[in-house]
Amino acid sequence: MVYIEEAHLNDIGTVFRITVYDTDSTGTASILDISAATTIQIIFRKSDGNLLTKTATFTTDGSDGQMQYTTVDGDLNVGGTWNIQSKIVSGDGTWKTDVGSFKVYENL
Repeated sequence: MVYIEEAHLNDIGTVFRITVYDTDSTGTASILDISAATTIQIIFRKSDGNLLTKTATFTTDGSDGQMQYTTVDGDLNVGGTWNIQSKIVSGDGTWKTDVGSFKVYENL
């Protein structure tokens, strides 16, 4: 997963970009082609415990394993440490990535 360097309370236009990897039984990770996905989402767990699920878009065509979401007004409305995870649905099944974390910083 790729994390933003910094997000602030009530930021609008912050891009969250996630690269999805597939790990085989030997522990080798490779980028997963998600172009056939019918649903791609980014799930945020706010620092207050509430979930925010957003529909993501492919950064290109999905063959690079990348999806992204750009924040709008009201998304980053709680400061503190947040968690982030992506969800991919295709005809073959439904998967979620590892959970990452980032901080939403307070403003003056």
